Amino acid sequence: MNKNHEGQNEVLEGVLAEFAKLAAIPRKSGHEQAVSDFLKSYLSELGFTVMQDEANNIIADKKATAGFEKAPLTILQGHMDMVCVAEEGYDYDPLKDPIKLVRTEEYLSAEGTSLGADDGIGVAEAIYIMKTAKDHGPLRLIVTTDEEQSMKGAIRLSAEHLKDASFLINCDSENYDELTVGSAGSVDLDFTRALKRVEPETPFAWKIEVKGLLGGHSGERIGDGRGNAIRTLAMILTALQAKGEVELASFDGGKARNAIPNDAAAVFVTDLPKEEIEAVIKDQQERFKKMYGNVEPQILVPLTSVEAPQQVLTAGDAKRLLNLLTILHTGVYAMSTVIPGLVETSANLGVVNMTADEVEVQFFPRSAVDQKLDEFRQYAETVAELTGFTAHIGTQSPGWKENKDSRLAKIVAETFAEQNGKPMKVETIHAGLECGWHFRKNPQLDMVSIGVTTKDIHSPKEHLVLATVKPQVDLIVETLHKIAVL
Repeated sequence: MNKNHEGQNEVLEGVLAEFAKLAAIPRKSGHEQAVSDFLKSYLSELGFTVMQDEANNIIADKKATAGFEKAPLTILQGHMDMVCVAEEGYDYDPLKDPIKLVRTEEYLSAEGTSLGADDGIGVAEAIYIMKTAKDHGPLRLIVTTDEEQSMKGAIRLSAEHLKDASFLINCDSENYDELTVGSAGSVDLDFTRALKRVEPETPFAWKIEVKGLLGGHSGERIGDGRGNAIRTLAMILTALQAKGEVELASFDGGKARNAIPNDAAAVFVTDLPKEEIEAVIKDQQERFKKMYGNVEPQILVPLTSVEAPQQVLTAGDAKRLLNLLTILHTGVYAMSTVIPGLVETSANLGVVNMTADEVEVQFFPRSAVDQKLDEFRQYAETVAELTGFTAHIGTQSPGWKENKDSRLAKIVAETFAEQNGKPMKVETIHAGLECGWHFRKNPQLDMVSIGVTTKDIHSPKEHLVLATVKPQVDLIVETLHKIAVL
């Protein structure tokens, strides 16, 4: 084995060892106490100065190596939470079960679930670098909570932890050869309605599902033109209602507001014959294929007879729900007029949760233009009024605009070219990054976002390209050295 291969293995194994520690701890967004406590203890044992704030963010400082004490402070930043999704039928409790890692020569993935490389691998790399890097100025590691769900950690992070730094490297991007210098803002828009239920008119009940769609990240993949299972199911049920009485008992779909839903299911009661129901489903499948056939390889819409529910929604409540699900815009809303090929504004109809007494719909617009998010907020209030729902307007996350004079971006791009023999792609992305909140708290902070190559994030197909780990570590380590000698 040559020395380069030995070095590749040493770095890769070191980073994966750190990642395995995180994968062993359930860390669903909004439930990070255990992993935050672990990081506080572990990083303290490594000799760093560590604090855990009220939002369970972890801030760990490492002194500069000798001779570089006057170098500017650089922050390495990632988030500890993950989107937890599993394959249909796979036994997985995201609040209790660890991620079971599956490794091949090329990839790291998980058995039956999402991997959590977003952003566990970024945190693992940062920890490894904090442990092993030499010839660097003062370093600070910031690991935030609840990035995937609400960015609560970034929102509540004290500006005190940002104002004394000159540079910040966010480790939450998804392609090792891409340098992100800007990102979209977003806003959580939820709709709720109390439900009234009555006894069904007929005993004939059916379960209809929409599954087999690609799904994926609602920022990175929204421009691919993928189908939305919730919207598709709502259209099928609406078409059925046009044929006769359809009493809705349940409707559920989606796994996260920032993931395009690839499955949805409903139970309904009707006296329509099976043949007529199947004919409507066939027509809607054909409509779907004409709209998405070049992107979606398959759509499965199984229909099964089920035991009749004791209660169903009133006709008015069912109609209001289907109206909402068919009115809400989902997909690309506008393309950028500044950056060719970039989605500027989009929205994702992400989740429908229904209980016996209430239904909740999660809706997630993104935009590089804050004023367009303002419009979506007004749109949500208007749609809620028209459909009899209550709109809940969440905190609006700011976009992060490119700094054309970024010294850090220049250093990272030059270093990448030197190490890899090819230029780095420099881009603004249609996805949310915590950098928007960091910029709001310290507009002077020079930031970039980079990451190893991961595929199919926020899905059970998520996998990490192992060959990109060492190049990413080398890039950060050399960047830190160049900052130290500025």
